[in-house]
Amino acid sequence: MEPVFKEGDQVLVSTLNLKNLKGPKKMRDSFVGPFTIIKLIGKNPVEIKLTEEFSRKHPVFPMSLVKPYFQTEEDKIPSKKKNPTPPEIVEVVDYPGPVKKVIKARKIRLNGKDQRQ
Repeated sequence: MEPVFKEGDQVLVSTLNLKNLKGPKKMRDSFVGPFTIIKLIGKNPVEIKLTEEFSRKHPVFPMSLVKPYFQTEEDKIPSKKKNPTPPEIVEVVDYPGPVKKVIKARKIRLNGKDQRQ
């Protein structure tokens, strides 16, 4: 059963057919938004007011690619939004002097030639 939408509702749009989004497809969010419905066009499509980021996209989407947006407590308070913590900086240690002895070596084929690694 399709959810019933009306003008002014907040919705999320599926990224299934949206191209040129940042990052690899696996790592993207499945829905983006929230966006506001401007008008209903017939029974299926809805016209959405897109943000600056998506301004070059066509603003009409079928109801199958739209789902209702429910605001949570975390969305209301901007300081509580999830911010990824930056990775810790690991210090690189340089070894003094040259390598004294190779413990183990192996042969590999590179460009059709055998080489020791």
